[in-house]
Amino acid sequence: MDRAQKEKVVEELGQIFESSGVVVVSRYQGLTVAEMQDLRGRAREGGASVRVAKNRLAKIALEGKDCESMSKYLEGMTVLTYSEDPVAAAKVVEDFAKDNKKLEILGGAMGGEALDRAGVEAVSNMPSRDELLAQIAGMIGAPASGIAGAIGAPASNIASILSTIEEKAEAA
Repeated sequence: MDRAQKEKVVEELGQIFESSGVVVVSRYQGLTVAEMQDLRGRAREGGASVRVAKNRLAKIALEGKDCESMSKYLEGMTVLTYSEDPVAAAKVVEDFAKDNKKLEILGGAMGGEALDRAGVEAVSNMPSRDELLAQIAGMIGAPASGIAGAIGAPASNIASILSTIEEKAEAA
């Protein structure tokens, strides 16, 4: 790899570190090509991306960034999993690591905060952006459905009473 290519990789990695909601660093030693493709496929489905890069270039790209403290995890055969959604990459890596013990999660960063192994696990247990939006929409809609039910209840009660009176009149 010549100097121009290395500079391009450093620039790409710098953009990843700046624009991602979360970056997870994992050691992938022992993974087969098929297992790595499985990880990439799961990441794509989960809204995340996977990148293998030389640790030295990644450390250069981290210089001066808010998440520079995660450079301590860039040792050995590492893979970066990242996403704009602050929890998507963490969820993907945690799920993959449960199924494949060869992938060892080292840590990462969420914004400017460095995450250790426990931090990545905690982030993966948080609801995603889409799940939060669905919960908020449900909370907003709940009072409206309650009001509609309360408004309709008296009419329903009156109809029920009239039906009962009618049944008694027919029986007599």
